[in-house]
Amino acid sequence: MAISMKMVRPFAILVLISISLPCVAATLFESDEVIEVTLTGPLDSVLDDKKQQREQPFVLQVDGVDINILAKARGNSRLRVCTYPPLRLNFINDEVQQTVFEGQKKLRLVNLCSKGNRGRLDVLEEYAAYRIFNVLSDISYKVRLLHITYIDTDGRSKLASQPGYAFAIEPKEQVVERVGGEWVELQGVKMSQVADQQAALVFVFQYLIGNTDWSFALADGDDACCHNGDLLKINGKLNYVPYDFDLAGLVNAAYAKPDPSFRIRKVTARLYRGYCLDPDAIQDAIQVVKSKRDDILTVLTGIPEYSGKEAEKNIKYLEKFFEQAQNEEKLMKSYERSCI
Repeated sequence: MAISMKMVRPFAILVLISISLPCVAATLFESDEVIEVTLTGPLDSVLDDKKQQREQPFVLQVDGVDINILAKARGNSRLRVCTYPPLRLNFINDEVQQTVFEGQKKLRLVNLCSKGNRGRLDVLEEYAAYRIFNVLSDISYKVRLLHITYIDTDGRSKLASQPGYAFAIEPKEQVVERVGGEWVELQGVKMSQVADQQAALVFVFQYLIGNTDWSFALADGDDACCHNGDLLKINGKLNYVPYDFDLAGLVNAAYAKPDPSFRIRKVTARLYRGYCLDPDAIQDAIQVVKSKRDDILTVLTGIPEYSGKEAEKNIKYLEKFFEQAQNEEKLMKSYERSCI
């Protein structure tokens, strides 16, 4: 039976429309422009509720639009060490339509851990760490910086006394929409299962920012691998996607201390903790990072309210890596001696 063009065209038009329509949920993370928001609700109750982590009603205002949400404290170690732990925002209805948050359902928020200039810097510098890995790999969590005015309806939280910065982390489903694959949870990982290119970039990146708080192993208290990283399976290979960089030397948070077993006195001391991969993959990763030097340093200089002196300190910290990387052979030998 012949199919007429009248039968084909409507279907073809629908296909073209479905292909051409953008994913609105992804637009939040397509820009690095700071979003001004006001968060109103029982802030003191949420921040004090570190054990139960119960959701409380809040209003998130952006561009003059009030969005009713639920919020709760979240996190693991930061629930213990932070005066103001990270938050999870739950968008409960369609009020987000026609706003920058359109399409969002739940967002992880990293906000001030403690009040004052040090708390502000910790947020901005951890935000920078995420952005630096975005420069190196698309298989990463994108972030978006928010400038938040807090209004505590409990009337007790000192966090409400001044605006502060926070950043939202791209949800897992949106990462999959960008790069494909599927998230998996495993008890353990064999290096033969791992995508060498992504793993090597992670190893060199963690060394670049001075981060030792990560691993391919199962961390204490966790049900699945890996410590401070998720596994995204693409084309049959596991890609480690890192997160949580507050203990990195680049951030150097006030509460940051290295694991005593690493035999380094402070988190700013670099220690290579990569696994033993094909040396060619590691060398390729070093060359990728070197080729992105200007883009990496631009991340720091492009952060708002990050003064020249503050940015200069961390630019010097990163430049020490690039000085080391000028002698690739020597750097490779040090990695080979230290690899797990």
